[in-house]
Amino acid sequence: MSGTDEEAELEARLADQDVFEPPEAFSRQANVTDSDIYEEFEENWPDCWEAAADLLEWESSYDRVLDDDDPPFFEWFTGGELNASANCLDRHLADRGDEAAIEWVGEPVDEENRTYTYAELHREVNEAAAALRDLGVEEDDVVTMYMPMIPELPVMMLACARIGAPHSVVFAGFSADALATRMNSADSEYLITCDGYYRRGDPLDHLSKANEGLAGVDSETTTVVVDRLGPNGDDFGHDLGNDQVDYGDLLADHEGAEVDPVTRDAEDMLFLMYTSGTTGKPKGVKHTTGGYLAWASWTSQAVLDVKPEDTYFCSADIGWITGHSYIVYGPLALGTTTMMYEGTPDHPDRDRLWEIIEEHEATQLYTAPTAIRAFMKWGAEYPDAHDLSSLRLLGTVGEPINPRAWKWYYKHIGDEDCPIVDTWWQTETGGMMITTLPGIADMKPGSAGPPLPGVDVRIVDTAGEEIGAGEAGYLTVQKPWPGMLRTLYNNDERYIEEYWAEYSDVDSDDPDDWVYFPEDGAKIDDDGYITVLGRVDDVINVSGHRLGTMEIESAIVGVEGVAEAAVVGGDHEIKGEAVYAYVITEEGYEETDELRDRIVAGVEDAIGPIARPEQVVFTPELPKTRSGKIMRRLLENIANEEELGNTSTLRNPEVVADIQESVQGD
Repeated sequence: MSGTDEEAELEARLADQDVFEPPEAFSRQANVTDSDIYEEFEENWPDCWEAAADLLEWESSYDRVLDDDDPPFFEWFTGGELNASANCLDRHLADRGDEAAIEWVGEPVDEENRTYTYAELHREVNEAAAALRDLGVEEDDVVTMYMPMIPELPVMMLACARIGAPHSVVFAGFSADALATRMNSADSEYLITCDGYYRRGDPLDHLSKANEGLAGVDSETTTVVVDRLGPNGDDFGHDLGNDQVDYGDLLADHEGAEVDPVTRDAEDMLFLMYTSGTTGKPKGVKHTTGGYLAWASWTSQAVLDVKPEDTYFCSADIGWITGHSYIVYGPLALGTTTMMYEGTPDHPDRDRLWEIIEEHEATQLYTAPTAIRAFMKWGAEYPDAHDLSSLRLLGTVGEPINPRAWKWYYKHIGDEDCPIVDTWWQTETGGMMITTLPGIADMKPGSAGPPLPGVDVRIVDTAGEEIGAGEAGYLTVQKPWPGMLRTLYNNDERYIEEYWAEYSDVDSDDPDDWVYFPEDGAKIDDDGYITVLGRVDDVINVSGHRLGTMEIESAIVGVEGVAEAAVVGGDHEIKGEAVYAYVITEEGYEETDELRDRIVAGVEDAIGPIARPEQVVFTPELPKTRSGKIMRRLLENIANEEELGNTSTLRNPEVVADIQESVQGD
């Protein structure tokens, strides 16, 4: 049989296979190997989560695993005290001090990579913590970080944790307005940023954008600026202001300083993470020290199979929750080597990621379906040209992965020897909620898997009743879990309204009457495996990143000449979903390419390039019900070239055909 025939036979076999068993070699060495864990956790709930707490070092023992006296304001490991920075650094020094904590790979290929041992990372975090204190940062002050994937970001996160100051990381790709909005919301008077960074070989000016954002901050601020670009940043002409200090100079002034970790209550805030909401105003998700860190650690160990001797690679950005949980806190709490990559997977060539994995002998790869679809499109010849045999486990995060992409990933990256964990979770959950345990459970391409042990997920109908296998319904979480958000920053009412009101008895004091609704649709099969179908609210999932439609619509309507706009998500081969904008112009303004360009620029300026509309469609009207509600379902159907279904409830059904014609014409 020729190589081509063997390849075709293999592809056919994979295409027909719906269930994959964990590789025997993997199962023998997995961190979790006993399938009784599901039953044990259910029978012993909530005390089962002592297993997560036991992964941490506590300064004072907790006296109660779960305090559910005031639902939905659940508290975990109450009475316990600890410090996240000490758990990620200090306790590893004796055994792992000379081992790599962070392997950082910069984008320019000819630039020297940086390795931080645990001892070196501990030293720099201490110096940074001392510097922050000298700048006036006190316990419970929120420090904002507006930084790309450079090592100083986790250094500053851990320095904040060390002195008990919560951090709020803003994705570097977000706009100046987005930075100002988040700093004002968090009442943050401190910013850590950098002069610039590299993207596709070119140095980008980041400080000018940060300064623009700072101009919109209500309070006086102090800014620390990391010199990332060196001489390559000279062309930007950066001069630090009176309220700005250089990171390198600051640490030099505190060389060798040591800061005792501040004792934090388990329920003290560790960080804020802003995420899109249906109102257009970002939500400040509050995560706490004990429950979050225990959850990130336990899921890293149980699902990603992280061990201290690993070189673990998550390709996410720390500006998103995946980077917080599965680049910084989970891996470092377990004492492993975690990798960071500054660049893109296709620069300088499309084999860059595989080159990094081969060079560093990475043992896990945790990435997004968006990236996998791009890898497929580029071709298997790129990974096939590299030795990826060091990989032991593969993972996906951010959005559902289709079976075809799953099988490509399994074959071409894992060589059919690596289990794949397809993980569902959110910023709000703090870590994974639905996925297979890789050493135990069979894998079903396209299905995330069962809920994790101790996690009570049910698929319900609009009345809150559980539905049968194969039916589509709404994903709900019926019991609290340690990694859950505690509230929204300074907004308890919105916390209840957005996450709990749909299926809960909000007047009840009984925790069993409170149900968490993440606003995702899903279905469940006879084996209890859950397939997540996507958002059911007004949030678009672009490349695994949640963007609020109202936030995008507000940016569009802010452009001169725009009267009204509606934004929906449309299917996209690479991104999963893309932004489609339907726009009505003001009287006297023409529907021109120049206006279309200004709309795109307006969205990028207000939110960032990640929200850039795939298509801007001008229309004289939007399809609306007789009560005036925009029928976004029809606009989604048009974007996806699907059947429109019933339009009889519209007050202006004739506009639908006009919009269809405009989309096809564009």
